[in-house]
Amino acid sequence: MQSCLRSLLKTGHWVLGSPKPFGQCSTLPTSLRYFRSSSPFHASSVSVSELEKRISAIPLDRFRNFCIVAHVDHGKSTLSDRLLEITGTIEPGGKKQVLDKLDVERERGITVKAQTCSMVYKYKGDDYLLHLVDTPGHVDFRAEVSRSYASCGGAILLVDASQGVQAQTVANFFLAFSQGLHLIPIINKVDLPSADASRALEQIKTSFELDVENAVMVSAKTGLNVEAVLPAVIEKIPAPTGDATKPLRLLLVDSWYSTYKGVILLVRIFDGTIKAGDQITSFATGLKYIVGEVGIMYPDQTPQRSLRAGQLGYIYFNPGMKRSQEAKVGDTYTTVGSELLVEALPGFEEPKSMVFVAAYPVDQGDYGHLEDSINQIVLNDRSVTLQKESSEALGAGWRLGFLGTLHCSVFEDRLRQEHGASIIITPPTVPFKVVWANGKEEIIRNPAEFPDSDIVRARVAELQEPYVSVTITMPEEYLGKVIELCEGNRGEQTELQFFTATQVILKYDLPLAQLVDDFFGKLKGVSKGYASLDYEEAEFRRSNIVKLQLLVNKFPVDAVSRVVHTSQAERLGRQWVTKFKTHVDRQLFEVVIQATAGKRIVARETLKPFHKNVLHGLNGTDLSRRKKLLERQKEGRKKLKTFGNVTVDQKAFRGFLAK
Repeated sequence: MQSCLRSLLKTGHWVLGSPKPFGQCSTLPTSLRYFRSSSPFHASSVSVSELEKRISAIPLDRFRNFCIVAHVDHGKSTLSDRLLEITGTIEPGGKKQVLDKLDVERERGITVKAQTCSMVYKYKGDDYLLHLVDTPGHVDFRAEVSRSYASCGGAILLVDASQGVQAQTVANFFLAFSQGLHLIPIINKVDLPSADASRALEQIKTSFELDVENAVMVSAKTGLNVEAVLPAVIEKIPAPTGDATKPLRLLLVDSWYSTYKGVILLVRIFDGTIKAGDQITSFATGLKYIVGEVGIMYPDQTPQRSLRAGQLGYIYFNPGMKRSQEAKVGDTYTTVGSELLVEALPGFEEPKSMVFVAAYPVDQGDYGHLEDSINQIVLNDRSVTLQKESSEALGAGWRLGFLGTLHCSVFEDRLRQEHGASIIITPPTVPFKVVWANGKEEIIRNPAEFPDSDIVRARVAELQEPYVSVTITMPEEYLGKVIELCEGNRGEQTELQFFTATQVILKYDLPLAQLVDDFFGKLKGVSKGYASLDYEEAEFRRSNIVKLQLLVNKFPVDAVSRVVHTSQAERLGRQWVTKFKTHVDRQLFEVVIQATAGKRIVARETLKPFHKNVLHGLNGTDLSRRKKLLERQKEGRKKLKTFGNVTVDQKAFRGFLAK
């Protein structure tokens, strides 16, 4: 047997796996396994799918890149589902909201992150390659909408027939108009009893001066007339420009992180072709990468042999891009060696955080798990800013910056749902600006850094707070209540416009601190849900602001502090001390809870001590003994108050910070 094996090794049959020599060696046991070599994997050996054959046969003039934009809850995701069904991209009657990938999106019925999908559609005997981008509707995620416009040649302007034109509809129109997109008006939910399509069309014509004669009336939920949408897209939206023979030039539109593949890039190819094995470089960072795979979203990641000019698709690298910070949205990439032949594309303005909160684990033993959870979400949502901080009351934590209050709420929901995290979130705060006496300006995002000491305050020339320009659309009958709400929140009216007989557009300059203090909820309350809100960053203005802080027995509670306008200090101070009193345990001594605005105490509550009857069993006639016992009790309480510490547990903070 040994001699037979040696002969096999010499002739190479063991490696090559030919079974014939084994049959000639009768002494070999029959349990031995045979090994056969396989040829090395090459991209050229992969069979081309029918989908890829159809796409490769479509010329650039039959490409269409478009997105759906609308106010929140006007039916964008539902319409996307119907279009995917019509083109055969997904099976009819399958799961709903295909392009809403996150659990929180499905639960809340909103789109948080823009998603793309490629579709092949036959129109008048020819195949068309359509790239659809489903965009968020809420103002907090406007940056997603702006990035989507850069990769599209047109947009579907979707309007709810029962709600009509609302604030985000107006904002999306002007954003698309400024980028030169071709807009197709589509009226959705025409099957509802409250639908008024003629009113919605009149609003579109009056507000945007769009031609509404060819507007499409649909019901995305029932599928009514949805088949007329894609022909309108093909007829009215121009094909993308580009040249597949030129050097590669692509725009990074978005990115997300995969545990196994690293950072995956969503790109729009403007010129040239890209395929696996190409070496490309970034204009922003100068780093070089080898492309590992290219493909399209159909609706999930579907590998392709190449992507060419005009297409939207994904790429990732081998070895992978490990740091999401390297993927700068708006960056231009080209092949190595073509840097001087290609001009960089205009990028995007990075979104700025406008709302800040502090986050702490309920149990400090969970700090490591919570840190990993936050870092994983931040990898796919780089608009969140992250900075470590600590609190004497709540321990180690983080200061997080968000685009708005809904963005913050979605982030918190994702931590709880996707990672099972238990977390304490402080009320939202906004940044403020300090203008020092020497002319230097500084943006401060943490209330703990507010210059409230006498020495530091003497060097401050001016304090400023951020304002936003707010656009509110509503029925005329709620105008008085909405104006009263805005004036009560220190707003300054800039414009009042009746764009129909019953609909009003109201514009105010409003302090951002008032906007994040549940202004949207109050607006929905006074308008019975009919008013809609949009806002954009305006400027910093001089303001009389002060640091509001909570004291327990004259010791500050660092986790509960906020920079507010002096006109709001007393009202908030009273709310704080009243609420905090209900969550603090009684002690053997008196506990004083105070709210201070600067050096001034604006509110106070007292928590009475436990009372012990030291006179129990004492003869009523012994007055001297009675006085002696009461004096001793009084002295003991003074001593406890002097040396005793009030322990405020985590449960009290959770109760106080809960909404």
